[in-house]
Amino acid sequence: MSIEVSNESGMDVSEEELISVARFVIARMDLHPAAELSMVLVDSATMADLHMRWMDLPGPTDVMSFPMDELEPGGRPDSPEPGPLMLGDIVLCPSFASDQADQAGHPLARELALLTVHGVLHLLGYDHAEPAEEKEMFGLQNQLLDDWYEDLRRAEIDAELAARDQKLLGKAGFFDSPDR
Repeated sequence: MSIEVSNESGMDVSEEELISVARFVIARMDLHPAAELSMVLVDSATMADLHMRWMDLPGPTDVMSFPMDELEPGGRPDSPEPGPLMLGDIVLCPSFASDQADQAGHPLARELALLTVHGVLHLLGYDHAEPAEEKEMFGLQNQLLDDWYEDLRRAEIDAELAARDQKLLGKAGFFDSPDR
């Protein structure tokens, strides 16, 4: 899986976290593991320009998605051998997202993770124009984000336990024993 991030926003953002959550969503949505995704982080002026050019709406927004190949969860049924395709581009505006994070009372990193999930779902054809679509998309978005955070917590706990075990085994002289 290839995920490229280009930060042109002028803000310090963890590209590793964005890649991690995008990779998680792509895997959970059963896309080909070699699917490609591009993420660009831009400033408010650039996002406002894109928003007007592509959506005919004034001012910046938080995230825009530009699908490339028509990918669907599980692959396309009309394709004999689903292979790696270009999922598309997600454009994020961290400065706009920062204001939203403040209003929501959570860190910018969480807002950007949420917007990354949102952007990937748009690339897969999910929308929220109608109430039923919104319920489905936002429910899936929230579940994927919660699952990603749970996976991160589990990995952190596993790493702490492994470090503790290593420390205990080292203190007990387990590795220094002549029988080993």
